[in-house]
Amino acid sequence: MASPNLELIRALRFTAERLAGDTTYQWGHMGMCNCGHLARAITGLTPAEIHASALERDGDWEQQAKDYCPTSGRMIDHVLAAMFSLGLHREDVKNLEKLADGDVIHRLGRYPKRNRRDDVVDYMRTWADILEEKITVDVLLVC
Repeated sequence: MASPNLELIRALRFTAERLAGDTTYQWGHMGMCNCGHLARAITGLTPAEIHASALERDGDWEQQAKDYCPTSGRMIDHVLAAMFSLGLHREDVKNLEKLADGDVIHRLGRYPKRNRRDDVVDYMRTWADILEEKITVDVLLVC
């Protein structure tokens, strides 16, 4: 799971709140899907910019993360680099797109459906809660 930090937790919570509102959600659009919305929060890019960058090579977010190359010069790799710099790992990108992280699913007590906005919101909020708890535990262990 991602490295817990406040900036990532804020991005997850911001994204969940935006998705809970009236923003456009479209699972098949790279800039308006689960990962696309989080990438927007992290990078400040528009859905169109993220979608266009993802079309520079084949594949969904899982494949893009697998093919990530920090020296490619491609915009999608700059987007992924920003996501990774916040503590995400390749596996987190895959799990976010498919709503498949075992810890999050366990906490939710159900399997979320990937093309349901409410399930994405619940998943991101729960993931943020888990990361926040890990920070709290780490702080307590240090003290």
